[in-house]
Amino acid sequence: MIPWKTGRVAEDDQDWDSAFETLCGALQEAVALLDEQGTIRVANPAFRVLAALPLGRDLPAARLFSSPARFAAWLAGGGLVPLEGVIEGGEGREPRPVSCRLRFLPGGQRLLLLQDLAEHHRFRKQAEEGERLRALGQLAGGVAHDFNNILAIILASAEALRADARAGGTERDAALEALLAAADRGAALVHRLLALAGRQPLLPRVVLLDEAVTGLEPLLRSMAGRHVGLRWQLDAPGRAVLADPVQLDQMVLNLAGNAVQAMAKRMSAEATLTIATGTRLALQAEPGIPDLLPPGRWVMLSVSDNGPGIPPGVLGRIFEPFFTTRSAEGGTGLGLATVHGIVRQFGGVLQVVSRPGEGASFRIYLPRHQETAPLPPRAGDGGGAAVPVVPAVARREGLAGQRVLLVEDEAPLRRLAEQVLRREGMEVRAAGDGEEALELLAEGFAPDILVSDIAMPGMDGMTLLREMRRRLPSLPAVLVSGYSERLMEREALEEGGRNADITGFLAKPYRPAALVETLRQRLAWVVEESG
Repeated sequence: MIPWKTGRVAEDDQDWDSAFETLCGALQEAVALLDEQGTIRVANPAFRVLAALPLGRDLPAARLFSSPARFAAWLAGGGLVPLEGVIEGGEGREPRPVSCRLRFLPGGQRLLLLQDLAEHHRFRKQAEEGERLRALGQLAGGVAHDFNNILAIILASAEALRADARAGGTERDAALEALLAAADRGAALVHRLLALAGRQPLLPRVVLLDEAVTGLEPLLRSMAGRHVGLRWQLDAPGRAVLADPVQLDQMVLNLAGNAVQAMAKRMSAEATLTIATGTRLALQAEPGIPDLLPPGRWVMLSVSDNGPGIPPGVLGRIFEPFFTTRSAEGGTGLGLATVHGIVRQFGGVLQVVSRPGEGASFRIYLPRHQETAPLPPRAGDGGGAAVPVVPAVARREGLAGQRVLLVEDEAPLRRLAEQVLRREGMEVRAAGDGEEALELLAEGFAPDILVSDIAMPGMDGMTLLREMRRRLPSLPAVLVSGYSERLMEREALEEGGRNADITGFLAKPYRPAALVETLRQRLAWVVEESG
């Protein structure tokens, strides 16, 4: 039994201290015993470490806090509710936010329990930063939607002018080439902004990570050159993730390019670029820069170098948009921010580990996907459920004579797309929204293929496609998106997964040739299946 003081001085304080330490010394929670005046009589090791408590006894507890008067008032009031305060921490230590709780004992003594809130505050700050980035993503997405429509009109108009100017002089051609190049640059900028905001249109598929990474070997060897060795440590055989293969490649190449440039500053015979994969079971949240790794099963992809490393003062800022230490070399500061945005959009986590002189390792953690990658059914396979198709008699080779229902709410873009498709010999019926498209269907128009924007006022493109496939289950479709709300985008991807071969996607801004080729591919698949 602990000899708690009960109004008289304990017969042997040393024995009492020993009993307290026996019971409380091994506790991870910080605990101290206060007397009637709020003086610390004895504290366990966890309390001393958290409060940077100096050796000795009889220290007023209020003196530990940045606001002694506030703590003293809370103590005098009986500490009925927990109090959040800040412990000064002593010389050379950062102040520590803590939660204080009080437990009453006989004789006016009290137990003071402290909980370190530093990690909690850091997690809350990360959540607030995530909210800020989501708000930025919402803004960037809205701007991108309108900007992409404008760029699509510029691209289509310039292509049409160039086609008409072939018989003229070279000056007009040169001007049109410059116009097209500018539009391409604008489109690339929009895609990068959407990527860093985590709102880039993606086409996720089930990807076997080891196979996807090894497919980049020729590009990585070319990037590394003769002076940088390439080492593989692949340890995730058969492990699948849900990712957009194109964006996955972009992430690896971006990180590898940064690593090669970093090693060029201190080139040696041992310069090595390491690509590694593996699995990770996180039993609890693991802090990192810039992301916290939540508990769960993860598949890991890392890109590492043995270059000079990243200075500590820079490490926390490298993922900020437009932050760069290589502005003189043409760095834009969007590369790592873009990688971080893509990782977040995959539902993953990005962490970097670096020490000066020991290189850097960028680790991407992606949720483990339990299913295997489905193989598209082919005619005569006998395996899997066949994609329903329109009978062959309803299909014609090529685009000439094919009937297309074009749905686009942006009138100039709708007219230009209609011209492009008519030049290919297609029969085009155009609608400004989903309701108008269904009216054309009700009037008897039977399309061979649907081309529809996803984000439209009123009935959106996904709702329209679902409604049309209730009536025409095997209708091929091309969904067009410059920016779409997350829910709508997810529905589009799910529909694409169910009907992968007859559903195509086209990102705005697009060139007319890309629209024609996408339609050709979707219709060619139907012709092949029905033939």
